[in-house]
Amino acid sequence: MSSDKQRIRVGIVGAGANTRSRHIPGLRAQAGVEIVQVANRSAESSARAAAELNIPGIAPDWRALVNHPSIDAVMIGTWPYLHAPITLAALEAGKHVLCEARLALNLAEAREMARAERAHPELIAQVVPSPFTLGVDKTVQRLLREGFLGRLLAIEVRVADGRFLDPAAPLSWRQDSGLSGLNVMSLGIWYEAVMRWVGEATSLVAKGRTFVTQRLGADGRLHSVRVPEHVSVLADMACGAQASFTVTSVCGGIKLGEIVLYGSEATLRFADGILTAAHRGEEGFRAVVPQEGEEGGWRVEEEFISAIRGLEPVTHTTFADGVKYMAFTEAVAQSMQEGREIQVAAI
Repeated sequence: MSSDKQRIRVGIVGAGANTRSRHIPGLRAQAGVEIVQVANRSAESSARAAAELNIPGIAPDWRALVNHPSIDAVMIGTWPYLHAPITLAALEAGKHVLCEARLALNLAEAREMARAERAHPELIAQVVPSPFTLGVDKTVQRLLREGFLGRLLAIEVRVADGRFLDPAAPLSWRQDSGLSGLNVMSLGIWYEAVMRWVGEATSLVAKGRTFVTQRLGADGRLHSVRVPEHVSVLADMACGAQASFTVTSVCGGIKLGEIVLYGSEATLRFADGILTAAHRGEEGFRAVVPQEGEEGGWRVEEEFISAIRGLEPVTHTTFADGVKYMAFTEAVAQSMQEGREIQVAAI
């Protein structure tokens, strides 16, 4: 690290949309943080990003960036296929790592990344968290601790992006398993949020369907598509509840992102960023008001820099958490492939 502990120099690998809109402004908002280099997929795109984002240095490739002696921390904004190799190289080079979600292509890569983190306890490794429930997490966790729901019986997660199926659309990186791995749409993101509230799944059965099995890639060739466009998962949770997850990109006209917790005494519903509750003996749902100090929000870059400076630990999200959601993602893929119930790998 820089001789001055308060000065942290960051290199960016992959200056995509989320990195531009979230991570670069968030890092620059921290005192003493400088973004000094960028490496994209080509020299041309690196030069464009440097000019557009006012970054003074351009690295010829990600390997040169992670090994540059003046860089203290690496922000990985690439697609998942590069998360593991860049993370492993950066940690070995003595750099702190903030890695875009999802953590890896598969569980094996995620475990390798977590082992590398444990081998370098002097370094901070953080994965970008699922953002949807950050504002209500502490409130839901408190209500569960207080027994507001009674006994938790069932969980429903329903996610739809509102789009109709478009057979003519080109192949996106999310539909390319070579780039996205076993990650299916936003399934892992929503599971991570559920995990924060009630813990992990122990077993599951999954069904998925890919309706357009070939799409045109950027190279002008047709590519096989194996990533589902609609998936349903039925899971047993370690807490004793049963959970169902439905995530779809083919339900045109319905835009929805919700988690519902059904208890013996009350129901909690999170939808469109709002938390409501229905209680036994009461009529309808009412808004749940957070207690003082429970309001949450996006502070990923602040937490990362504060953790490097020893001011706080990483909570959103650790590599260990990433391994857990990759275990779920891998179990979903295996269940869809084999048509049977799968035990979620213990971590």
